[in-house]
Amino acid sequence: MDTTSPDVAEESASTPESHISWKRFALFSVPAGVAVGGILIAMAQGAIAASFTVSGQDFKISADRLDGEGFVQYGWLDQTVREEAVPVAVAGIRDAEIEGLCQSVLTEFPIIGEISLRLTAGDKGTPVIAENLLIDMSQMDGNAEFENIEIGRDAGTLDKGPTGARGFNDLFGMQSDTIVVEDLEQTAKAASAGTFRLAGLSLGISLGKNECF
Repeated sequence: MDTTSPDVAEESASTPESHISWKRFALFSVPAGVAVGGILIAMAQGAIAASFTVSGQDFKISADRLDGEGFVQYGWLDQTVREEAVPVAVAGIRDAEIEGLCQSVLTEFPIIGEISLRLTAGDKGTPVIAENLLIDMSQMDGNAEFENIEIGRDAGTLDKGPTGARGFNDLFGMQSDTIVVEDLEQTAKAASAGTFRLAGLSLGISLGKNECF
């Protein structure tokens, strides 16, 4: 996490509200003390399996503003159909409202070339509503504000986000009562939600690049 100085993290943990400018936000890291062999065994036993097999293809998400209650962040491993491990940072939000949502996927096809799939919603005065939202991402930019943030909490003990949204014991995690992000930009591998209501939904496919950012 990119902060202006080490003092910011200390202030965030001790004050009810903090302001953090995120740049290339990705909190996933596996310490040297965690054996890779143990992770592979856990994957084989299904302990690390995501709720679904990911495609391995990146997609982009942007929003003018995200307001969330019950936020958690921790490292995880998704898995492709070829059983390849994909490291991600999981952002979990129990209840979220999103203004000006955009989601896009860029795919390269033989002969045809690049094709963009782009979805927009929540830009006509009615925000997108998501419950138990989980986003598996590799990058995040934006300007964020947290309330009652805990940075460096054991990922296996996180309890403010969606039910069951927690990482491995002994690894880095963070959580807060609320999160607000403006000018959000994410590169993600997967996303899921218990409920996802998209007001003003618009979806289109076009030739060439037409990404959210």
